[in-house]
Order: sequence, then C-alpha cells, then structure tokens
Amino acid sequence: MEDFKRHNFKKLKIWQMGMELSKEILNVTDTFPSSEKFGLKSQMDKCSISIPSNIAEGSSRTNKSFSHFLDVSLGSSFELQTQLLLANHRKYISDEHTNCIELKVEEFQRATMSFQNTLNK
Repeated sequence: MEDFKRHNFKKLKIWQMGMELSKEILNVTDTFPSSEKFGLKSQMDKCSISIPSNIAEGSSRTNKSFSHFLDVSLGSSFELQTQLLLANHRKYISDEHTNCIELKVEEFQRATMSFQNTLNK
C-alpha cells in the first residue's frame, strides 16, 4: 500500500480549476434557449460537473485508481470542449466567450495530465 496517499481534493489546483470551469458552464448554459433544456444544456452541465466530481472521488483512492478517475475527468473535459464548439455553432455562445472557455479547458487538461504523471512515478 505504498502508493496510497489521500489527497485533500479541495487543495488540488486541478479540482479548483474544474470547479471554476463547472460554475462558468452552469452559468452559460442557463442562458441557452429552453428547447435545449434536455439537450445540449443538460449534456454540458453533466460533463462539466463530472470534471471536479471525479477528481474529488478519486482523491481518496490509491494512486493507480486516482489516475483512472483523472482519466474520466479528462474525458469529460474533452466531451465538454466538443459540446462547447457545438453550442458556439448554434450561436448560444459568442466566439469570444467560446475561445475564453476553451482556453480554460485546455489549461485544465494540461494541468491534469501533468498532475497525473506525478502519480504514475
């Protein structure tokens, strides 16, 4: 059990980044047309919430298991990036705001992969 170290998820930069991203997405999707309530809005809300949630859940596991939860979180971030581009295509989000959020998603992805590499050593 040498690779077992509990991480305080609230202190992890990647969790904090995920929370900020999730909050921003929830605020943005609240402006979507009501016809998207069970479509793109719901999908974007779910995967943005999944990002910090999987980090929190995995933080109490072994490093190997935590790494798996980080993979799930990363997967959700790539899913969100795709949905963000679709929302932009539908003109629900401006080009400028889309670019701003996409930069935050990419920053989260880089930071998470970097953190994940420290777990796998």
